[in-house]
Amino acid sequence: MRSGWAWLANGMAAFAALPLCAQSGGLGIPKTVQAGSAFSIQSSGSGKGTLYIVGPGQAIKRDVQLGETTWFAAGSLYNAGHYMVVLTEQSGSENGSLDVVPESKPADLSFLAKPSRLQVGLHDGITGAVYVFDAYKNLMSSPIPVSFDLSSPSGASQTRTVSTRNGAAWTQMDSTDKQGADKFVAQSGSVSSARVIGQVPGDPCSLRMSAKPAGAEVQLQTDPVRDCNGNAVPDGTIVTFTEAYNGAQSTVDVPLKRGVAEIAMPAHPGATITVASGVVMGNQIRWER
Repeated sequence: MRSGWAWLANGMAAFAALPLCAQSGGLGIPKTVQAGSAFSIQSSGSGKGTLYIVGPGQAIKRDVQLGETTWFAAGSLYNAGHYMVVLTEQSGSENGSLDVVPESKPADLSFLAKPSRLQVGLHDGITGAVYVFDAYKNLMSSPIPVSFDLSSPSGASQTRTVSTRNGAAWTQMDSTDKQGADKFVAQSGSVSSARVIGQVPGDPCSLRMSAKPAGAEVQLQTDPVRDCNGNAVPDGTIVTFTEAYNGAQSTVDVPLKRGVAEIAMPAHPGATITVASGVVMGNQIRWER
């Protein structure tokens, strides 16, 4: 590999020293070549010569018969970019150039989706970005349509179609209303790539508790706690019970277990009991027993 790079460096130095003339009509070079495609170069005159093609990461040296067509097999040039073409012979040299362009069909997608986990019901909460490559890993700079589809286990889906710009396309999606693992798919032509977006319940949306006597205490319990879309809030979420009586106040933090929070507090006649979780307030109970 090192010797190959040394040959390329020495070849470039040799080109710099050649008395190159402007591209001659006697050297027939295609203006563009699709990556991996076969192509040919036509020379004029007679005798022997040496043809050099040098470009990004690739170099070809070929001994040629002047006045004949030199053929290059499929796969000879595959890195997209601008290439210099030089034909040297005993009496001088000719030069020109050609451009290798990516294949016309996508072969690989680099798909980035974030975040991998978020709350339900967030507008434009999910971002998807795609880079489109051909079979030779060339970034395809021409506009290409890319479809994005976000679907939930319930069957609800969102779809966007975006054309690439300089090889990239991106979009934003709303997180869906239901918790679960959503499938986020990007597709261009027959090529697709998928990611999984975990959607978790949002903050508690409404709280309601009930109270019943338990000897010298009052037993408090919430209804199942849900977010604004009806998803069960995960166990471990803190619910705060507050009892105010005779100018005093008692507060207890209780984690949800099996979707509810419950606690026994002293039963003070005339006490006002409230419940909250985060910034969400629940109902208020005045204990008279």
